Amino acid sequence: MALAQALPGLELVDGLVVRLPKALPGLLFGTGKAEELRQLIEAAGIELVLIDGPVTPVQQRNLERAWKVKLLDRTGLILEIFADRARTREGVLQVELAALSYQRTRLVRAWTHLERQRGGLGFVGGPGETQIEADRRAIDMQMVRLRRQLSKTVRTRELHRAARRKVPFPVVALVGYTNAGKSTLFNRLTGADVMAKDMLFATLDPTMRAVCLPTGKDVILSDTVGFISDLPTQLIAAFRATLEEVLEADLIVHVRDIAHPETEEQARDVRKILADLGVDETRAQIELWNKADLLEPEQQAGLAERAAARPDVFLTSAVTGQGLDALFAAMTARLDDHRTQEEIHLPHAAGRARAWLYAQGVVEHEEMQADAAVLQVNWTDRQRQEFRALTR
Repeated sequence: MALAQALPGLELVDGLVVRLPKALPGLLFGTGKAEELRQLIEAAGIELVLIDGPVTPVQQRNLERAWKVKLLDRTGLILEIFADRARTREGVLQVELAALSYQRTRLVRAWTHLERQRGGLGFVGGPGETQIEADRRAIDMQMVRLRRQLSKTVRTRELHRAARRKVPFPVVALVGYTNAGKSTLFNRLTGADVMAKDMLFATLDPTMRAVCLPTGKDVILSDTVGFISDLPTQLIAAFRATLEEVLEADLIVHVRDIAHPETEEQARDVRKILADLGVDETRAQIELWNKADLLEPEQQAGLAERAAARPDVFLTSAVTGQGLDALFAAMTARLDDHRTQEEIHLPHAAGRARAWLYAQGVVEHEEMQADAAVLQVNWTDRQRQEFRALTR
């Protein structure tokens, strides 16, 4: 129901839980159940049916014929939501690519005249090519064009990321299940006006802002697309790029809707997706139990006691500000890396490496010698690793 409510313009008439011991290849449901549902759909004047699960192209075609309505499965609905939310150029291209990948498998329902064939020249399909093959060829060509356009935006994003690396601010990524409150927290911290509504996938395009925490710590805060269980395979591939910022984050803040009845299941889904992305357990993480303002006082007291027993968990409310001071202090403590002093000998020709050290603000003293420059630096482990990679 929540997925359906996330798509504007839909009026929800009814919702049913239908027991399905076995998915039948033709109609998904048994003929008796399909007829029962047809009568309900017809009596209510329903024009669109949503099925929260996978539906094969053949099942979709047969059900649409039997019920005389438009039908969307879970993947189709999520694609519609993403298409409505995408705002940046990259987001729009990714949605189009995912939609084409989905449609390519569904040409069987769009073309029932598979026996119709057409001749033609070599570059538009030889004699005997069916209409469905021609349409699949057109989709493939469009997907190639979209991938080329996306590759350009990927290069642009990498340039932006390289520019941010030169700024000595750590990156904090907000991750979590969709509608967990990430954008509300992001807006509270940055004063930005990112769309924050009580709906799934309110945020689709990643947003980044430089912000000074109340503790005085400067960070770059990243708001990412919300995760969801059973994300369509087309979207896993297409939207992986939007989560690349998480891989480079110095600190990951996992925002949970602690008032949601399925909060534990949602947390497991988020951890699995992070693991699939390549985020290992050694990465600094904080778990934020958000929406405490929606809990009863007894529930709050019990969760507060549980959170207090763990150094990486905080019970908060991004709406009221409850618990955020403790969160900011913990974020600052984790981002204030231990610094060490070291002496570096740089050849005079290594002007790029020397300029990088000064840009990072780590040089405390420099002495020019005949064959090299000797620099005393005071830096973090992360800065040392970046310098080694630069001079490798």
